[in-house]
Amino acid sequence: MERRRKQTRPTWRNPVTAPAPTPDVLAAFEAAKGFMPVHEGLALYAAATEAGALGLPLLEVGTYCGRSTLLLADAARSAGVGALTVDHHRGSEEQQPGWEYHDPGVVDPEIGLMDTLPTFRRTLHRAGLEEHVVALVGRSPQVAAVWAGPLGLVFIDGGHTDEHANADYEGWAPHIAEGGLLVIHDVFPDPADGGQAPYRVYLRALASGAFTEVSVTDSLRVLRRTGAGI
Repeated sequence: MERRRKQTRPTWRNPVTAPAPTPDVLAAFEAAKGFMPVHEGLALYAAATEAGALGLPLLEVGTYCGRSTLLLADAARSAGVGALTVDHHRGSEEQQPGWEYHDPGVVDPEIGLMDTLPTFRRTLHRAGLEEHVVALVGRSPQVAAVWAGPLGLVFIDGGHTDEHANADYEGWAPHIAEGGLLVIHDVFPDPADGGQAPYRVYLRALASGAFTEVSVTDSLRVLRRTGAGI
């Protein structure tokens, strides 16, 4: 299993600057279930705000309970574009019973499986952002296979195995418009800090020649499409 972090000290290089989310949205983000720390969330919001200027939807892979979705929704609302989030809501590998990130509070008691969808919907409702988000419930490769439009931003934070991280990249990166942003979470160059699958996808994106790094905020990487392909 490849996943998340030992806590590391934040590092920044060429940080993206942009308006912060509204105080109520930031408070909702901090209160929501999830794993993204505030400083990485602010960097994600900054990237989403910048990408929103392209007038194209912002898409997230890996909804969980909607913590980061709130930031994309607020940025999309401000830009007048759509925010989309993709998840099967059955939990990724490390969220299953017996693993470190399992939360029994998001298990459906009737069928005994993870179901984060109700918690996600409550997260959006409490923040007043339901009408600004389209939830695409399904497995990322299946949803990507039927998606046809360009995107201003793709945020990859789904399954953290090589199989799933590469499938997310291969399914969604082709839809990023010229000048659009690819954001990858849980990028750890040092294996002692966390799983390596997102890091390998990050290296793959850079090696493709299609993406150029914009900013680094701890484990969050922002890349801009500057060429064709993936």
